[in-house]
Amino acid sequence: MHLHILGICGTFMGGIAAIAQARGHRVTGCDANVYPPMSTQLEALGIGLTEGYGAEQLTGVAADADVFVVGNVVSRGNPLMEAVLNAGRPYVSGPQWLYENVLAERWVLAVAGTHGKTTTSSMLAWILDHAGLDPSFLIGGVPVDFGRSARTTDSSFFVIEADEYDTAFFDKRSKFVHYRPRTAVLNNLEFDHADIFPDLAAIETQFHHLVRTVPGDGRVVVNGGDANLARVLTRGCWSEVERFASEGAEGDWTIADDGTVRLGGVSQGRLAFGERGRHNQLNALAAMAAARHVGVPAAQSLEALAAFRGVRRRLELRGSVRDVAVYDDFAHHPTAIAATLEGLRRTVGRARILAVLEPRSNTMMLGTMKAALPGSLGAADHVYCYAGNLGWDAKAVLAPLDGRAEVHANLDTLVDAIASRATSGDHVLIMSNGGFGGIHEKLLDRLRA
Repeated sequence: MHLHILGICGTFMGGIAAIAQARGHRVTGCDANVYPPMSTQLEALGIGLTEGYGAEQLTGVAADADVFVVGNVVSRGNPLMEAVLNAGRPYVSGPQWLYENVLAERWVLAVAGTHGKTTTSSMLAWILDHAGLDPSFLIGGVPVDFGRSARTTDSSFFVIEADEYDTAFFDKRSKFVHYRPRTAVLNNLEFDHADIFPDLAAIETQFHHLVRTVPGDGRVVVNGGDANLARVLTRGCWSEVERFASEGAEGDWTIADDGTVRLGGVSQGRLAFGERGRHNQLNALAAMAAARHVGVPAAQSLEALAAFRGVRRRLELRGSVRDVAVYDDFAHHPTAIAATLEGLRRTVGRARILAVLEPRSNTMMLGTMKAALPGSLGAADHVYCYAGNLGWDAKAVLAPLDGRAEVHANLDTLVDAIASRATSGDHVLIMSNGGFGGIHEKLLDRLRA
């Protein structure tokens, strides 16, 4: 079968391309911007890429395509999509194609939640791999231990990061509704994606749709300390439920500050790994609970997690110059920002943290979460905000930080300001869900100079 994928350079769609190609399909694709690292990965697999969405692809590279797989970046008015519709050619969303051609054959372990999906999915895939189960996976980031975001194997098990974002322009359900997991992890739930959801209740409805797809002999692994998820489950749950939580809260699985893991009140051992922050302890606990559902005992999970090397762009050290450490993190929501800062603070103690934020996600650019930003950045010693494309007054929003924040609309000026302040022993935490104009290397070069 020949698949032509629209929006192929996104992590999810690129993962589908890699999986389809590995399963013997011919794959081509296009995107508005064909760029590394995904373009490099796909080209290395022999997947033909076209830049742009020109309608001529319908009679050119995709003339013999059996189906057009459509990413959610594509909307009506897209020239190629309009040509596909007018010609009556077959098309399908990425999540639907994945389920019908891959997931329907597998035991799916899906990890959902506002925060921690990528890290928890990576931990879960690593645990199963360490246990010899050789899982397939599709993750919205790159686990360091695997070096890629997706793979397909002959294993019965498939780990997938289950995103609540919408499926396609013609299917406004959340992506995860398509996956039909036997093991579903619900990490946490907050309001996000203000561009497609009007309020928290709308997201809760989508999460309940996911719960409805888990079979009766399946298992829902849920954060016992999250009131929003508790409200989702009160709407109905027909599967076994296992809860995880910090020690002192309600949970079948609990974890203490020192990493001691208990199941049903009985110690299973101590979690000792390199991931920073309380949130990562809970991510690990969720992964352990999900792994146990497919037969991996807690002790074996703890052994695997001790060797887990993390995920790229999750508090990833990009370099150190003149004893100034520069980190890259994907944090793009106030809760994630606060959690990342808390994790770094636990590690560096009283050393100075310079936090650099690009409010780039649709929710952040709309200003939906702006009131929570000062509080989320409170653990930083100084804050820099890049406001090149914002429609709200970042300087006014960050005023409660009492002079510890500055706003820049020019990237080079921002880099100069950070480099001028940074001194030996400082930790520069750069947070964005995009490339941020290559700021990490620009800052490291400026520090070297």
